[in-house]
Amino acid sequence: MGEIRDPIHVFVRFRPDEEKIIGSRAFQRLRHVHQLAEFVPRGKNDIRGHEYWGQVLRCAALCHDLGHLPFSHAAEKDLLPEGWDHERLSQEIIIGKELEPLWKDLKIQPEDVVKLALGPKKCKLEFSDWETILSEIMVGDVFGADRIDYLLRDSYHAGVSYGRLDHYRLIDTLRILPASPKDSQEPGLGIERGGLESAESLLWARYFMYTQLYFHPTRRIYDMHLMEFLKEWLPDGRFPTEIDKHISLSDNEVTAGMCKAAADSGERSHVLAKRIISRGHFRQIYEPSSSDQLSALEPAKNVYDALVTQFGGDQVRRDVYAQKGGSYDFPVYTKAGEIDSSLALSRTLSQVPTFSVDRVYVSMAVRDEADRWVAKNRDKIVTGAVREEHSNGTPSES
Repeated sequence: MGEIRDPIHVFVRFRPDEEKIIGSRAFQRLRHVHQLAEFVPRGKNDIRGHEYWGQVLRCAALCHDLGHLPFSHAAEKDLLPEGWDHERLSQEIIIGKELEPLWKDLKIQPEDVVKLALGPKKCKLEFSDWETILSEIMVGDVFGADRIDYLLRDSYHAGVSYGRLDHYRLIDTLRILPASPKDSQEPGLGIERGGLESAESLLWARYFMYTQLYFHPTRRIYDMHLMEFLKEWLPDGRFPTEIDKHISLSDNEVTAGMCKAAADSGERSHVLAKRIISRGHFRQIYEPSSSDQLSALEPAKNVYDALVTQFGGDQVRRDVYAQKGGSYDFPVYTKAGEIDSSLALSRTLSQVPTFSVDRVYVSMAVRDEADRWVAKNRDKIVTGAVREEHSNGTPSES
């Protein structure tokens, strides 16, 4: 076995035949897409006695993120052609010519790797119960190794503690159980009762990481600025979907292009690149208070519209996101030897907290003036009265 020392899992071990995947061009590119993390299931995640599927699962873990764009998820929907996402790119790489010789050497069907790497939601192939369970180990909403790993890894590298959880206990208590104690005997991924609190802590860790890190206002505005730069810098304003071109692009090429554009005032994307390189990002000017939400249906939209009218659309940005609510129902093997529902045993899992943001930003060029204007006209701006005045031809107060 080869091994890689890792700050999260201490050692990530791989077999000699798996080293060929790690050494491939498609995999090595991920060294230079810095927001990603590769997790190799080992120990109890290895399906001993079903060696083919155990090997497929390990390969799926290695290949899960191959399709990620530079800087990961930033504005993926806007920067790929319709019908494309990073999962589809991953699938094209796995079944493509780049890795074809490796699958032949490993005696593995690439379609099986695709299934476990992407799961039924993203892969349109037909899944057996067994394949569904194995894919859930990789990409499941609750117990997916990908989710567990990125929370731990992002928490570590960002220097925060929100994403930490007892993942050892969680993994040790995972079991394949009947999906429902009453209605279905189909197998699903579940947990022993002793691991229920670890499952709860996983969901809380995700909630706090999103509210405190992933949706931090400064981080979010840089996503917007990056998208704006890429739309100008990329040919036709989109990332290529040809696999060879995709593999040739990483954070390094984008950063180099950004630095070049920031230094050359003749470049089309100069202003957008300089905004990022020189930390000239837009600053948050407004986020609704509880009283604002009582006084207006869409207070942030009213503020955004008013600022656009007053200062121009190129000086204002709005960031709006609302997470969908839901619950996490999975089987739990109780100490009494019975199968129960996680929703019946845990209020946390039955009422998963959700988060939303609705923020308005303005450029540094108008920030002070905009602050004064909003402070002076706040009530009318929040309720939309300023917009109505404009539509009636009445000038707003300066």
